[in-house]
Amino acid sequence: MQALSPYSNDATVLSKLSVAEGLTALDKNGTAKPALAKSWKQDDDTTWTFELRKAEFQDGTEFTAQSVVNALDHAGAAKPKPRVLSDVTLTAKAEDADTVTLTTKSPDPVLPLRLASPALAILSAKAYAKDGKVSPVGTGTGPFEITKLTGKTGAALDRFDGYWGGKAKAPGLDVTWIPDGTARANALRGGEADIAEWIPTSQAKLLKPDTRHVVSSLRTDSLILNTGKGVFTDPGLRAAAREAVDGTDLVDSVFGGYADPAQGLFGPAVPWAAERRVPATGRARAASVDQVRSETKGTTLRLAAITNRAELPEAATVLQQRLEKAGFTVKLDVREYTQMEGDLLAGRYDALVFSRVTLLDTGDAVAYLASDFTSDGVYNIARLKDAEVDKAIQAAAAESDMKRRQEKIMKAESEILRTDAVVPLVHERVVQGIATDVEGVVLDPRERALVDLDTHLK
Repeated sequence: MQALSPYSNDATVLSKLSVAEGLTALDKNGTAKPALAKSWKQDDDTTWTFELRKAEFQDGTEFTAQSVVNALDHAGAAKPKPRVLSDVTLTAKAEDADTVTLTTKSPDPVLPLRLASPALAILSAKAYAKDGKVSPVGTGTGPFEITKLTGKTGAALDRFDGYWGGKAKAPGLDVTWIPDGTARANALRGGEADIAEWIPTSQAKLLKPDTRHVVSSLRTDSLILNTGKGVFTDPGLRAAAREAVDGTDLVDSVFGGYADPAQGLFGPAVPWAAERRVPATGRARAASVDQVRSETKGTTLRLAAITNRAELPEAATVLQQRLEKAGFTVKLDVREYTQMEGDLLAGRYDALVFSRVTLLDTGDAVAYLASDFTSDGVYNIARLKDAEVDKAIQAAAAESDMKRRQEKIMKAESEILRTDAVVPLVHERVVQGIATDVEGVVLDPRERALVDLDTHLK
């Protein structure tokens, strides 16, 4: 937990709990739909006009075009910048109280999708402190208002009766963050929780069938290799690692069948990916075991894994063994993500076992590719700098026709996989635990929604 800042990975928590909203949202098909903006139109390649609905912030102040300008200006100035803004420069201007114009430096065909990102939620002026910190406590527009935030352990939410979309069926929510997946499953089984997210696969079959819900996921688990410094600046050593860590048997051994073998960066929950996939060619030849041992002599490979996903440390242990068999000397470091994010972004690890929602930020794959794999990407943990990758992602970003955009996205995927900067392992399936006396829980492959107006106890 990072104080529920919309500029951190906590942004999705705010949307899952229906606390904060953006100008747009995504429908089930991944298309932009109205949220705080009731309509919009594209004026030219770089200019869009959004008409705003009448709404009120939870602190009693009015939602206006200036609220949008303020929120988007703060997001653009945040350090680090939200991933969704990694490949766009956005300028907002209030035309009148109910109209805002958004301008981008270069054409952005998917701007309405981008604005649906939880990181671009619109909060009241009270939320933004001079030191750059952002507080969603009582400053959102959603149907539930955070009334109390207890460090990293929990929050209390009350129904916000001034919500523009009507009153929620539930009077409020009590939220507890339990890092241990087994403990979350036990809380559901023991009746201490009505909804338990992310049940570990080892616990899934222990739930009663009518409380176990399996959801296709946009989450791909991969081994990310640091191409900027250390062991994996050598393409041959990256190729050796790729050949060593095939994730096919992880599906059953680690994920208990709740996953699919990775086909690339995008899995079955992205239905257009398979038919447009382009095979990766031109990969480096993998170094032999003897070559690996010779070239890495005296060097220890630092392999990181995060505890936020229960299966990742176990998968990392398996991969450690396979890398050592391939000739590498490996030290495994397992910690909570927030404790190692700075070191990851600074390139202090050689490799990371990581879980990434590939369409999280915009619902459009280009933003993910740009933030994670372009030379100046704000989330480029692989520290990849490859001209052909940059060129392919830029070509996809400039394409406005959706079918051709998808084709160019898959060409970019092929270029990325060619570098072996990332080795996809599995595409996850999500197990959500829901008590039988709860109705209206949203099962969302994009992991943006969970509780909404209709969620309630029977």
